[in-house]
Amino acid sequence: MSLLGRDLAIDLGAVSTRIYAKGKGIVLDEPSAVMRDSLTGKIIGYGADTADDAGGETFWPVSGGLPVDGELARRMIRHFLRKVHRRPLFRPRVVMALPENATQLERAALRDVAFDAEVRGILLVPHALAAALGAGLPVKDCAGRMVIDIGHDSARVAVLSHGAVVASTTVLSGGRAINRSIVRMVERQHGVLLDEREAEAAKRRAGTDWKPLHRQVVVCGRDPDTGRERSVTLAVQEIYEATKQPVEAIVRAAVDTVGRCPPELVGDLGERGAVLVGGGALLRGLGRRLRAALSMPVRRAERPLESVALGLGRCAENLGLIAKLRDR
Repeated sequence: MSLLGRDLAIDLGAVSTRIYAKGKGIVLDEPSAVMRDSLTGKIIGYGADTADDAGGETFWPVSGGLPVDGELARRMIRHFLRKVHRRPLFRPRVVMALPENATQLERAALRDVAFDAEVRGILLVPHALAAALGAGLPVKDCAGRMVIDIGHDSARVAVLSHGAVVASTTVLSGGRAINRSIVRMVERQHGVLLDEREAEAAKRRAGTDWKPLHRQVVVCGRDPDTGRERSVTLAVQEIYEATKQPVEAIVRAAVDTVGRCPPELVGDLGERGAVLVGGGALLRGLGRRLRAALSMPVRRAERPLESVALGLGRCAENLGLIAKLRDR
């Protein structure tokens, strides 16, 4: 596949990095991970190559859409770009998402990491705007629209109008906090130690529908007394109850964001509602809880995990769209 000269979009997530190529769609979806040799410290793998962790230690250099280890993030992005854009002499332009709460230093750090990874130009798009575009919302009109993006390490709530972010809130209550709540519940009630990957798998297997309530999922963890693997059957209702606290933080953030909007936009939201994106959008019962607290419709995007990448991809397909939105 030749992507020579194509504009690219990079969705730099804490768990996964996705690259969208103009005219091609999403061409890479790999973990945002870097593996070092446990003895020498030498990098021995990136992304999907870190799945086999024999003799290696895995690092995650991205948090909240921003690099927390600039050197590792730069190397990882360069590796991913070279996988999809094999001719380094023809460096691509890239579109990336900028979190609404990013400082000037963090904005500069994101630009520096991208340029050091051998791009020839970078365009930054507000994260909420990218998520809304990817979810198919008509962001350029004057009506208020709400996007709730539940990522791995944070949840972002934003209200948009006229192609701009009117109000936003970020809370450290994303997928990681939800998974840890499940881990604590299983240890407390069943005496089994889960890792977060198993908690994530249990959350996904529980499904997204509110009913039926009697469904069950099986998780595998370690018995702390014997050290042996042990399976536990969980009622889906247990998972629902365990996640109440982190979910309530997301609900409060959404309510607070609405409270800071002009009255005319609040009326729009009551009619048009909110859209859920991100991995946390797959959590069972979340939409129901948000609908009850906000008194507005809440729906999940058709492709919640890929919404930001798809929205950035729309900008890569039409770079003029960014300028049009900025002019509003």
